[in-house]
Amino acid sequence: MAKLHGHRLRRGLAGSDDMADPLQKLFGSDARLKLLRLFLFNPRQTYTIPDAAHRARVPERTARKELALFAQVGLVRRAPTRRGSGLRYSLNNDFKYTEALQNLLLNAPAAAQQIYKRIRTTGTMKMIVVAGVFMGDWDERLDVLIIADRVKEPRLRARMRMLESEIGRELRYAHLKSDDFFYRLNMNDKLVRDVFDYPHRIIFDRLNIGLK
Repeated sequence: MAKLHGHRLRRGLAGSDDMADPLQKLFGSDARLKLLRLFLFNPRQTYTIPDAAHRARVPERTARKELALFAQVGLVRRAPTRRGSGLRYSLNNDFKYTEALQNLLLNAPAAAQQIYKRIRTTGTMKMIVVAGVFMGDWDERLDVLIIADRVKEPRLRARMRMLESEIGRELRYAHLKSDDFFYRLNMNDKLVRDVFDYPHRIIFDRLNIGLK
C-alpha cells in the first residue's frame, strides 16, 4: 500500500554545508535567506509576522524588518485579512524575479541528487523519481516517488524530514513496494500516472523497465 507523506515546514537551509555560507553572504543574513525560502517555496501560503518568524526560526523583530523590505521591493504583498486577524503577507507571484529566485534557492538538480544519498540505506532502493517542486511545479502534486523493498519506515521519515529542513519546504512523497508499483503501473493508477504523465526525472533506476 502506498504511503503518502507530507511534513510541516521546519527550519531553513542553514544546516546545508555546501550552500549556506555563500548564500548567506549573497543575501545578507541567515534570517533573510530563511524568510526568502519560506515565501518562495510556499507560494500559496499567507503568514502573519509572528507566524513567519516562528516557521523560519528567526526573531519576530527581524522578521518584521525583513518583510517590510520584501514588501518594499515587491517580492511579497500584504494579503487581505479579517479585522483583528493581523496583517498577513504572501508571495507576489507577479514579481519579475520570482522564478529565478526559486530556481536559485531551491537548486533543484543538487537537491534531487541528495535524495538518493540520504535515503539509500533506509531499504532496498529500486527507483526514485522526482517531480512537483523539483520540476518547477508548485501545485499539490507528488514531489518524490520512492519504489523500494524492506524499507525501515522510521528511518525513511527521519531522512525525508532532514531533507525538508534543508530545502525549507514540506515535501509530498510516496513509498511503494516494487510489487505494488508494478500492479499500480499496469492498472494506470492515479498516483503513478500523476508522476509519469507530468514533468518528472528518474534519478535512480534499478528496475530497467524502460520508463523515462
